Amino acid sequence: MSHASLSPAIDHPAPTAPAESPADLSLEERLTLVNTAMTARLDEAAVAYEVNTAHIPTEPVDLADVVTVPLTPTLQPPPESYPTPVAALLQRAHHRLLTGGWCSGVLVDEDGARCMLGAIRAEARGDSGLEASAASVLLDAIRRTFGDDVDSVPSFNDAYGSARVPLRMVDQAAGLADARGL
Repeated sequence: MSHASLSPAIDHPAPTAPAESPADLSLEERLTLVNTAMTARLDEAAVAYEVNTAHIPTEPVDLADVVTVPLTPTLQPPPESYPTPVAALLQRAHHRLLTGGWCSGVLVDEDGARCMLGAIRAEARGDSGLEASAASVLLDAIRRTFGDDVDSVPSFNDAYGSARVPLRMVDQAAGLADARGL
């Protein structure tokens, strides 16, 4: 028995000459031909990308970082207020950041957007003791999530380029203040 008889028979199509030259094809036929060729190249590139990046470690996405908003922004009424003063202040600050905008680098920017501390200060309405308590609880909430090496609320705020994480931390701080009865 020969080696050739052990391998399965593979049908190779006989080479065929193109029926028409590209100049003889209509515009739609040429577009279909190019589309087919590009689809094949993109599929090959996608497989190559998956193979080339399979070894790169990835971190799972924290679903709390996924912000869902209505497609057409509308003013939302503030949620029912927490019964404790510090928690209610943090909740109002969170709502102010959602509706008035968030910024970094300054307490209030030229458009009226505020940083985390700026929103707390505005909602404290001059009560420095309440403001200090809210900032302290916010820093505790931040350190619970990001570690004790966070120096201050302003430095944490300014470390971000978008509002997603700072807003989430103000909201979590409101819940923490309420749980502590503050």
